Amino acid sequence: MITKAQELSKRAQSLNEEIIAFIKAVPDGSWRNQCKGELWSIGVVARHIGVSHYGIIDLSKMMIAGTPIPVGMERQIAKSNAAHADKHADCSREEVLSILKENGAKIVDYIAGLSDTALDTRADIPDFGGEITVKQLFKSVILRSGGEHLESMRKSLAQS
Repeated sequence: MITKAQELSKRAQSLNEEIIAFIKAVPDGSWRNQCKGELWSIGVVARHIGVSHYGIIDLSKMMIAGTPIPVGMERQIAKSNAAHADKHADCSREEVLSILKENGAKIVDYIAGLSDTALDTRADIPDFGGEITVKQLFKSVILRSGGEHLESMRKSLAQS
């Protein structure tokens, strides 16, 4: 029997593999194409997924432990994302692929190891719209938002 965690981790793994395949296929001349939604290059958007999205493990651990979630996270995240984009504007494909592979494997393994009880743990996170579960957090950040970033990168490439 497949657990909720195993099903979710397979979906995360599938998306990560899709992102990696896309990044490998981006022509060198298009690597710095700007993505309309993010106003970052394809490389920076992919790096953002591998670092920021896959870094959501820390927030899920706080939720599971019952640690209070800091207020104003959304502003903090936006500021951190902007700084990340500026700092890594010249990131290489090899660097991004390495991050996606390493951090992608970590997030997939972490999710797969969670119990149904852990996935159903709730926390009030105003910046995420109020009370959410760990499972909803992963679906929102990894699957939905990560998928939206992949779509943005695809559109950027198609317009070149």
